[in-house]
Amino acid sequence: MPLEHVTLHGYDVAYRMQGRGPALVLLHGMAGSSATWRHVMPHLARDFTGVAPDLLGHGGSAKPRTDYSVGALGSVVRDLLVTLGVDRATVAGQSYGGGVAMQFAYLFPERCERLVLVGSGGLGIEVNHILRAMSVPGAGLALPIGIRPGLRDAAAKVGTWLTRLGAPPGPAAVEMFRAYCSLVDADTRAAFMLTLRSVVDHQGQCVSARDRLYLTRDLPTLIVWGDADPIIPLQHALDAHAAMPGSRLEIFEGVGHFPHCEDPRRFVAVLREFIDATAAARPTTSETLRERLVKPAR
Repeated sequence: MPLEHVTLHGYDVAYRMQGRGPALVLLHGMAGSSATWRHVMPHLARDFTGVAPDLLGHGGSAKPRTDYSVGALGSVVRDLLVTLGVDRATVAGQSYGGGVAMQFAYLFPERCERLVLVGSGGLGIEVNHILRAMSVPGAGLALPIGIRPGLRDAAAKVGTWLTRLGAPPGPAAVEMFRAYCSLVDADTRAAFMLTLRSVVDHQGQCVSARDRLYLTRDLPTLIVWGDADPIIPLQHALDAHAAMPGSRLEIFEGVGHFPHCEDPRRFVAVLREFIDATAAARPTTSETLRERLVKPAR
């Protein structure tokens, strides 16, 4: 899946695009990149046109000092799709990418056919304590101490030794290591801190979509979660499922924060079945949205 590039508002935005058929947008998590979808995108490309961007500040995209809120990045995703000639799509997001996906669906409902949330942020306050600690003032100054090329190289050697011994690191560990490695770069690290602080503070997640989930009642929604997720608790999935009428919930037993990497075969099957079994949401009219806002569903 080679990276392609487009310039949006003066910034380089990298993305991967593969396959034919209805559009399927795949949004990665914080400190991740489009490469996180490498286990599933080639299989999904048999039926769909997969579009996986490196969100601004991540991967091969530019890393300016700018707004990294989920709303701002949701707008960049919209602009990328317009540039690529994609009018409507099923939008899937993992972790922080789930928050971006929800903002995309909220801001541009006419462009969102279905919503898929994978271990998504933005559904409750609880989050791993390490992320809370990293969000406090001054934490960014200490970050380079723990993230140095020497430590990265040493960890890579350990992974190589384990692989040779027949006990390779699991998919979740690989994803965490890839995120760790990306932060060795100073520009990526600065963008990471801006992104983190846009959604997390010392108390936990500070951005939540829970008060607006009722607006999704006509939007087919799939929630995928690992019951062993150490980053965002399973309870967020249960609460979101209860708050989103008609949503589907798939719990992956023994899986952590990366279901698409830890059990890619099941992930592809679940996602494909969900899309096949649901009709794309009709574009929301201004009258319908006004009615929902004035008299929200209870």
